[in-house]
Formats: sequence, structure tokens, C-alpha cells
Amino acid sequence: MTIARKLKEYLDKNKAKYKVSTHQEVYTAQEVAASLHVPGKDIVKVVIIKTTNKYVMAVLSADHKVNVDKVRTVLRDPGARLATEGEFKSLFPDCDVGAMPPFGNLYNIGVYVDKALTEDEEIVFQAGSHVETIRMKYSDFDGLVGPEVVDFGKHL
Repeated sequence: MTIARKLKEYLDKNKAKYKVSTHQEVYTAQEVAASLHVPGKDIVKVVIIKTTNKYVMAVLSADHKVNVDKVRTVLRDPGARLATEGEFKSLFPDCDVGAMPPFGNLYNIGVYVDKALTEDEEIVFQAGSHVETIRMKYSDFDGLVGPEVVDFGKHL
């Protein structure tokens, strides 16, 4: 699979500046970082959270993990938890499972960005496949997605 169709169309329609990179097939954000020879803090990962009545996207640096207690507080949902791949794979039909880009707005899913990520000038993220990534300015991503910025990450 190549770059997610919805993502490419959205970026091109909005005249976003981005660079696509191809790498060996990998499955975790830390493996993406190693494959591209960049620090884990420069790679963005997407974690899907299942709340009582919906799914939301948590976006953070690869060298951080989701603090589920903080997510529950932010979402005001004591039942919020990490979703399983089996639960969310059908939400991203044009993406390889687990390689969805941080553009939940394209899939009618709310996006929450960890506050620490906003300090990065550029971000790199999986583009819907396990072999391609996109690099773009964080400010452009923010303008295209309009995520809610909250503090939910914990440095590994």
C-alpha cells in the first residue's frame, strides 16, 4: 500500500508542503525512527483510544507513551482505554493496520496532540502504510487538523 488516498488528496487539495519517504517495512514508531536514522522524538505515533461511546486519536512522539489516567481525565471518561487493532482497523480502510496518519479529521475521529509534540518544528509520521512516511512542519499539520492540545504523554 502507498500513501493513504484520503491523506494525499487532502494534502494536495490544501497545497500543503510535505515530503514522502520510503523505508523498509516496519511496524512500530521506534522502528520507523531507526529505519529513517532519526531520533524517536522526531517520529509521531498514533494511538487510538476507545471511550464509552467513540474513538479518538492520541498523537505523540515515539519516545513517549500515553498516560491513560491523564487521557481519562482529559476526556472526562473513567472508562477510556487503549483500543485494540481489531477494534479500530475498520475505521481506516485505506491504511495498513496500525499505520494510520495523525489526520483523524479525515476519518471523523477527534484528534488530541500531546503538548510536548507542539515544540517540534517538523514531524514525521506513517502515511497509511508500513513503508512510507511524511515529513511536514508541525504548524502546517496543526492548521490542517486543528487538534486539541493536551498533556497526556509520558517520556519513556
